[in-house]
Amino acid sequence: MSQALIELQDLVFAWPGQAPLLDIPALRLEAGEALFLKGPSGSGKTTLLGLLGGVNVPGQGRIHLLGQDLGSLGQGARDRFRVDHTGYIFQQFNLLPFLSVRENVELPCRFSNSRKARAEQRHGSVDQAASTLLAHLGLDDPALLARRADSLSIGQQQRVAAARALIGQPELVIADEPTSALDADTREAFIRLLFDECRAAGASLLFVSHDQSLAPLFDRHLSLAELNRAATPREA
Repeated sequence: MSQALIELQDLVFAWPGQAPLLDIPALRLEAGEALFLKGPSGSGKTTLLGLLGGVNVPGQGRIHLLGQDLGSLGQGARDRFRVDHTGYIFQQFNLLPFLSVRENVELPCRFSNSRKARAEQRHGSVDQAASTLLAHLGLDDPALLARRADSLSIGQQQRVAAARALIGQPELVIADEPTSALDADTREAFIRLLFDECRAAGASLLFVSHDQSLAPLFDRHLSLAELNRAATPREA
């Protein structure tokens, strides 16, 4: 079997003084795969995404990303590894309101030399990479690119957040409930755009949502509650 992009083995995580929140025997995400992970409120999804990003480390078990055991790295090395290889689309988008659209999209390339180099190699410059991604996502008005992020509509903010996650071709894109504020038609259109951009960048997509109606759009879908032997109704 080929090496998975993500591989979890016997992962157990508990916050100090509490019972285990996550107990996941195994989870794989293949290179280039689009995986839907159903994660309702209280299922531990936010904690799991933090573990996949190396923000926290499991009490037991291992998390491999691109063959690297995240638990073997110190905090600083995990932070660098995350920004080099992972793009995030957050539920609330987490754009910096005082920066322009373009500056928000280019931000990962300021923190990751490898993503900057990949953006330059593919598009000639980071500036052109941002412009191309935004145009593909339907934001090609030069005036809009110079606007502050806090002046945008919800749909525009969502697409800016997607462009920021995708710039510099990270191998993994994680989307945490990014469509919860959108209507059904807009949700599906956005996901198809996200698929197209991930394919173009050769990225795997881990899409976490409570909206089961989106699951058939993906290569594979799983339920975190079924994967997690510690599943109980608690906050993530």
